[in-house]
Amino acid sequence: MSKKNRDRAAATISEPAEEAKSGGKKYAKELARLQVELSHLQAWVKKSGARILIIFEGRDAAGKGGVIKRITERVSPRVFRVVALPAPTDREKTQIYIQRYVQHLPAGGEIVIFDRSWYNRPGVERVMGFCSEKQVRRFLEQAPGFEATLVESGITLLKYFLDVSEEEQERRFRQRADDPVRQWKLSPMDVESYNRWWDYTRAYDEMIRATDTRHAPWWIVPSNDKKRARINCISHILSSIPYERVEFEKPNFSKRQKRPDNFVDDATPRNVVPNVL
Repeated sequence: MSKKNRDRAAATISEPAEEAKSGGKKYAKELARLQVELSHLQAWVKKSGARILIIFEGRDAAGKGGVIKRITERVSPRVFRVVALPAPTDREKTQIYIQRYVQHLPAGGEIVIFDRSWYNRPGVERVMGFCSEKQVRRFLEQAPGFEATLVESGITLLKYFLDVSEEEQERRFRQRADDPVRQWKLSPMDVESYNRWWDYTRAYDEMIRATDTRHAPWWIVPSNDKKRARINCISHILSSIPYERVEFEKPNFSKRQKRPDNFVDDATPRNVVPNVL
Protein backbone atom coordinates (compact mmCIF):
# COMPACT_ATOMS: atom_id res chain seq x y z
CA MET A 1 0.00 0.00 0.00
CA SER A 2 0.99 3.60 -0.46
CA LYS A 3 2.91 5.39 2.30
CA LYS A 4 -0.12 7.62 2.97
CA ASN A 5 -2.32 4.62 3.71
CA ARG A 6 0.35 2.95 5.85
CA ASP A 7 0.85 6.13 7.89
CA ARG A 8 -2.87 6.50 8.47
CA ALA A 9 -3.15 2.93 9.65
CA ALA A 10 -0.16 3.24 11.97
CA ALA A 11 -1.63 6.37 13.50
CA THR A 12 -5.07 4.90 14.11
CA ILE A 13 -5.04 1.20 14.95
CA SER A 14 -1.58 0.16 16.10
CA GLU A 15 -1.53 1.16 19.78
CA PRO A 16 -3.45 -1.80 21.30
CA ALA A 17 -0.81 -4.20 19.97
CA GLU A 18 1.54 -3.16 22.76
CA GLU A 19 -0.21 -5.91 24.73
CA ALA A 20 0.99 -8.49 22.18
CA LYS A 21 4.64 -7.41 22.13
CA SER A 22 5.96 -9.92 24.62
CA GLY A 23 4.57 -12.87 22.72
CA GLY A 24 2.24 -15.67 23.71
CA LYS A 25 1.04 -14.90 27.23
CA LYS A 26 0.25 -11.21 26.81
CA TYR A 27 -1.28 -11.85 23.40
CA ALA A 28 -3.50 -14.62 24.77
CA LYS A 29 -4.58 -12.44 27.69
CA GLU A 30 -5.44 -9.49 25.48
CA LEU A 31 -7.23 -11.68 22.94
CA ALA A 32 -9.31 -13.25 25.72
CA ARG A 33 -10.27 -9.79 26.98
CA LEU A 34 -11.31 -8.69 23.50
CA GLN A 35 -13.35 -11.84 22.96
CA VAL A 36 -15.30 -11.07 26.13
CA GLU A 37 -16.02 -7.63 24.66
CA LEU A 38 -17.16 -9.27 21.43
CA SER A 39 -19.65 -11.25 23.51
CA HIS A 40 -20.94 -7.99 24.99
CA LEU A 41 -21.18 -6.57 21.48
CA GLN A 42 -23.14 -9.64 20.42
CA ALA A 43 -25.65 -9.22 23.25
CA TRP A 44 -26.13 -5.54 22.38
CA VAL A 45 -26.62 -6.29 18.68
CA LYS A 46 -29.27 -8.92 19.48
CA LYS A 47 -31.11 -6.60 21.88
CA SER A 48 -30.88 -3.42 19.80
CA GLY A 49 -31.45 -4.99 16.39
CA ALA A 50 -28.34 -3.29 15.05
CA ARG A 51 -27.00 -4.26 11.62
CA ILE A 52 -23.23 -4.49 11.30
CA LEU A 53 -21.29 -5.24 8.12
CA ILE A 54 -17.53 -5.84 8.25
CA ILE A 55 -15.55 -6.25 5.03
CA PHE A 56 -12.12 -7.89 5.00
CA GLU A 57 -9.91 -7.47 1.95
CA GLY A 58 -6.16 -7.72 1.58
CA ARG A 59 -3.16 -9.43 0.11
CA ASP A 60 -3.20 -13.19 -0.23
CA ALA A 61 -1.72 -14.77 2.92
CA ALA A 62 -2.18 -11.50 4.85
CA GLY A 63 -4.16 -13.25 7.59
CA LYS A 64 -7.79 -12.38 6.88
CA GLY A 65 -8.96 -15.84 7.89
CA GLY A 66 -6.97 -15.71 11.12
CA VAL A 67 -8.55 -12.42 12.19
CA ILE A 68 -12.03 -13.65 11.30
CA LYS A 69 -11.46 -16.89 13.24
CA ARG A 70 -10.48 -14.97 16.39
CA ILE A 71 -13.52 -12.73 16.05
CA THR A 72 -15.98 -15.59 15.67
CA GLU A 73 -14.58 -18.52 17.66
CA ARG A 74 -16.37 -17.62 20.94
CA VAL A 75 -19.59 -16.06 19.68
CA SER A 76 -22.76 -17.38 18.07
CA PRO A 77 -22.76 -18.10 14.32
CA ARG A 78 -26.40 -17.05 14.37
CA VAL A 79 -25.30 -13.49 15.16
CA PHE A 80 -21.81 -13.37 13.64
CA ARG A 81 -22.32 -14.68 10.11
CA VAL A 82 -19.28 -15.18 7.85
CA VAL A 83 -19.79 -14.90 4.09
CA ALA A 84 -17.08 -16.23 1.77
CA LEU A 85 -18.56 -16.60 -1.69
CA PRO A 86 -17.01 -18.87 -4.34
CA ALA A 87 -16.45 -17.80 -7.92
CA PRO A 88 -19.71 -16.64 -9.53
CA THR A 89 -21.81 -19.21 -11.34
CA ASP A 90 -22.80 -18.80 -14.99
CA ARG A 91 -26.19 -17.54 -13.83
CA GLU A 92 -24.67 -15.04 -11.42
CA LYS A 93 -22.44 -13.71 -14.17
CA THR A 94 -25.58 -12.55 -16.00
CA GLN A 95 -26.85 -10.61 -12.97
CA ILE A 96 -26.04 -7.11 -11.78
CA TYR A 97 -22.55 -7.47 -10.31
CA ILE A 98 -23.48 -6.53 -6.76
CA GLN A 99 -26.60 -8.72 -6.73
CA ARG A 100 -25.13 -11.88 -5.26
CA TYR A 101 -23.74 -9.94 -2.32
CA VAL A 102 -26.94 -8.06 -1.49
CA GLN A 103 -28.77 -11.19 -0.33
CA HIS A 104 -26.13 -11.65 2.40
CA LEU A 105 -26.42 -8.15 3.91
CA PRO A 106 -27.23 -8.16 7.65
CA ALA A 107 -30.76 -8.20 8.99
CA GLY A 108 -31.56 -6.73 12.39
CA GLY A 109 -29.51 -8.36 15.15
CA GLU A 110 -26.77 -9.64 12.81
CA ILE A 111 -23.09 -8.98 12.27
CA VAL A 112 -22.07 -10.10 8.79
CA ILE A 113 -18.39 -10.54 7.97
CA PHE A 114 -17.40 -10.65 4.31
CA ASP A 115 -14.21 -12.65 3.75
CA ARG A 116 -13.59 -10.82 0.49
CA SER A 117 -16.49 -8.93 -1.02
CA TRP A 118 -17.62 -6.91 -4.03
CA TYR A 119 -14.07 -5.55 -4.03
CA ASN A 120 -13.05 -8.67 -5.92
CA ARG A 121 -13.89 -6.68 -9.04
CA PRO A 122 -11.20 -3.96 -8.83
CA GLY A 123 -8.79 -6.46 -7.24
CA VAL A 124 -8.38 -10.06 -8.36
CA GLU A 125 -10.88 -9.85 -11.24
CA ARG A 126 -9.10 -6.87 -12.71
CA VAL A 127 -5.58 -8.21 -12.33
CA MET A 128 -6.45 -11.68 -13.64
CA GLY A 129 -8.45 -10.34 -16.60
CA PHE A 130 -11.82 -11.71 -15.43
CA CYS A 131 -13.50 -8.39 -16.20
CA SER A 132 -12.94 -5.45 -18.53
CA GLU A 133 -11.45 -2.07 -17.65
CA LYS A 134 -14.84 -0.55 -18.46
CA GLN A 135 -16.44 -2.77 -15.81
CA VAL A 136 -13.77 -1.80 -13.29
CA ARG A 137 -14.32 1.93 -13.95
CA ARG A 138 -18.06 1.52 -13.57
CA PHE A 139 -17.57 -0.30 -10.28
CA LEU A 140 -15.21 2.32 -8.86
CA GLU A 141 -17.72 5.03 -9.76
CA GLN A 142 -20.75 3.22 -8.35
CA ALA A 143 -19.37 1.55 -5.20
CA PRO A 144 -19.24 4.72 -3.05
CA GLY A 145 -22.88 5.47 -3.80
CA PHE A 146 -23.94 1.91 -3.03
CA GLU A 147 -22.08 1.99 0.29
CA ALA A 148 -23.57 5.40 1.13
CA THR A 149 -27.01 3.83 0.65
CA LEU A 150 -26.11 1.02 3.07
CA VAL A 151 -24.96 3.47 5.72
CA GLU A 152 -27.98 5.74 5.23
CA SER A 153 -30.24 2.70 5.72
CA GLY A 154 -28.75 2.21 9.19
CA ILE A 155 -26.05 -0.39 8.53
CA THR A 156 -22.73 0.15 10.30
CA LEU A 157 -20.09 -0.51 7.62
CA LEU A 158 -16.44 -1.19 8.43
CA LYS A 159 -13.85 -1.93 5.71
CA TYR A 160 -10.41 -3.38 6.49
CA PHE A 161 -7.48 -4.07 4.19
CA LEU A 162 -4.77 -6.38 5.57
CA ASP A 163 -1.36 -5.63 4.10
CA VAL A 164 1.92 -7.57 4.20
CA SER A 165 5.32 -7.03 2.65
CA GLU A 166 6.62 -8.95 -0.36
CA GLU A 167 9.06 -10.83 1.84
CA GLU A 168 6.48 -11.84 4.43
CA GLN A 169 4.00 -12.99 1.81
CA GLU A 170 6.65 -15.18 0.21
CA ARG A 171 7.64 -16.62 3.59
CA ARG A 172 4.03 -17.57 4.31
CA PHE A 173 3.52 -19.12 0.89
CA ARG A 174 6.65 -21.24 1.30
CA GLN A 175 5.52 -22.25 4.78
CA ARG A 176 2.18 -23.40 3.37
CA ALA A 177 3.88 -25.39 0.63
CA ASP A 178 6.03 -27.23 3.18
CA ASP A 179 3.27 -27.98 5.70
CA PRO A 180 0.81 -30.78 4.78
CA VAL A 181 -1.79 -29.28 7.13
CA ARG A 182 -1.63 -25.93 5.34
CA GLN A 183 -1.11 -26.99 1.75
CA TRP A 184 -4.85 -26.69 1.04
CA LYS A 185 -4.48 -22.94 1.62
CA LEU A 186 -2.08 -22.59 -1.32
CA SER A 187 -3.95 -22.25 -4.60
CA PRO A 188 -2.92 -21.47 -8.19
CA MET A 189 -4.40 -18.00 -7.63
CA ASP A 190 -1.99 -17.50 -4.72
CA VAL A 191 0.92 -18.29 -7.01
CA GLU A 192 -0.40 -15.75 -9.52
CA SER A 193 -0.74 -13.11 -6.81
CA TYR A 194 2.89 -13.79 -5.90
CA ASN A 195 3.98 -13.43 -9.53
CA ARG A 196 1.91 -10.27 -10.08
CA TRP A 197 2.75 -8.40 -6.89
CA TRP A 198 3.04 -4.98 -8.54
CA ASP A 199 -0.09 -5.44 -10.66
CA TYR A 200 -1.98 -6.09 -7.45
CA THR A 201 -0.28 -3.15 -5.75
CA ARG A 202 -1.43 -0.74 -8.43
CA ALA A 203 -4.95 -2.21 -8.46
CA TYR A 204 -5.34 -2.05 -4.68
CA ASP A 205 -4.00 1.48 -4.42
CA GLU A 206 -6.43 2.71 -7.05
CA MET A 207 -9.28 0.80 -5.41
CA ILE A 208 -8.64 2.41 -2.05
CA ARG A 209 -8.21 5.91 -3.48
CA ALA A 210 -11.50 5.65 -5.37
CA THR A 211 -13.60 4.11 -2.59
CA ASP A 212 -12.16 5.62 0.60
CA THR A 213 -15.02 7.91 1.60
CA ARG A 214 -16.21 9.78 4.69
CA HIS A 215 -19.17 7.42 5.19
CA ALA A 216 -17.19 4.24 4.40
CA PRO A 217 -13.45 4.74 4.94
CA TRP A 218 -10.83 2.08 4.46
CA TRP A 219 -8.73 1.04 7.45
CA ILE A 220 -5.34 -0.46 6.62
CA VAL A 221 -4.08 -3.17 8.97
CA PRO A 222 -0.29 -3.74 8.78
CA SER A 223 -0.11 -7.53 9.08
CA ASN A 224 3.50 -8.70 8.96
CA ASP A 225 2.94 -9.63 12.63
CA LYS A 226 -0.21 -11.79 12.67
CA LYS A 227 -0.86 -11.53 16.39
CA ARG A 228 -0.43 -7.79 16.41
CA ALA A 229 -2.75 -7.44 13.41
CA ARG A 230 -5.46 -9.47 15.14
CA ILE A 231 -5.32 -7.44 18.34
CA ASN A 232 -5.25 -4.15 16.43
CA CYS A 233 -8.13 -5.04 14.15
CA ILE A 234 -10.46 -6.46 16.80
CA SER A 235 -9.74 -3.48 19.06
CA HIS A 236 -10.59 -1.11 16.24
CA ILE A 237 -13.85 -2.89 15.45
CA LEU A 238 -14.95 -2.65 19.07
CA SER A 239 -13.98 1.01 19.32
CA SER A 240 -15.90 1.82 16.11
CA ILE A 241 -19.29 0.50 17.29
CA PRO A 242 -21.09 2.39 20.11
CA TYR A 243 -22.35 -0.73 21.86
CA GLU A 244 -23.46 -0.88 25.48
CA ARG A 245 -23.23 -3.63 28.09
CA VAL A 246 -26.38 -5.72 28.34
CA GLU A 247 -26.94 -7.17 31.79
CA PHE A 248 -27.08 -10.96 31.69
CA GLU A 249 -29.92 -12.48 33.69
CA LYS A 250 -28.70 -15.72 35.24
CA PRO A 251 -31.32 -18.49 35.02
CA ASN A 252 -32.61 -20.37 38.03
CA PHE A 253 -31.41 -23.99 37.96
CA SER A 254 -32.96 -25.01 41.26
CA LYS A 255 -36.15 -26.57 39.87
CA ARG A 256 -36.03 -29.73 37.82
CA GLN A 257 -38.40 -32.58 37.11
CA LYS A 258 -38.12 -35.58 39.36
CA ARG A 259 -37.53 -38.95 37.76
CA PRO A 260 -40.95 -40.61 37.30
CA ASP A 261 -41.44 -43.69 39.47
CA ASN A 262 -42.65 -45.71 36.47
CA PHE A 263 -39.78 -44.71 34.15
CA VAL A 264 -37.89 -47.64 32.64
CA ASP A 265 -34.58 -47.16 30.83
CA ASP A 266 -34.91 -47.86 27.11
CA ALA A 267 -33.64 -51.35 26.43
CA THR A 268 -33.20 -50.67 22.72
CA PRO A 269 -29.57 -51.29 21.64
CA ARG A 270 -27.63 -48.09 21.12
CA ASN A 271 -24.44 -47.47 19.23
CA VAL A 272 -21.86 -45.85 21.49
CA VAL A 273 -18.68 -44.31 20.18
CA PRO A 274 -15.76 -46.35 21.58
CA ASN A 275 -13.24 -44.77 23.90
CA VAL A 276 -9.88 -44.11 22.28
CA LEU A 277 -8.43 -41.86 24.97
